[in-house]
Amino acid sequence: MDTLHGRFDYLALDGEVGYATFGYDRWANQGFYRSREWRDVRNFVIVRDEGNDMGIFDFPVKGPPHIHHMNPLTLEDIEFATDNLLNPEYLICVSRRTHNAIHFGDRSQLPQLPVVRSIGDTRLW
Repeated sequence: MDTLHGRFDYLALDGEVGYATFGYDRWANQGFYRSREWRDVRNFVIVRDEGNDMGIFDFPVKGPPHIHHMNPLTLEDIEFATDNLLNPEYLICVSRRTHNAIHFGDRSQLPQLPVVRSIGDTRLW
């Protein structure tokens, strides 16, 4: 899975942000995302992925990077501080658009490489 679309296919949830995962218990994950431990691991992942969308070199994140849990968090993960919570192996740097695309299964929001033009190319798109 060395391509943006390959990684997207692996991670796509086809759901709704927050609803299936936490619903009315959203207070739990919001408290976690304000913790010192989360900020530290978040910074580590951004540096490790060099600020690239899904860690793919040709796709630098424009705007503030988001850190996505590859294994969706559960209330139990937060209550019992499971390995899923802060292990950088289960985290990846993404853009806001890519994060939304993963949660909603909307491939159209993924960034695209620019079209390479050549001499004699008369097509507009």
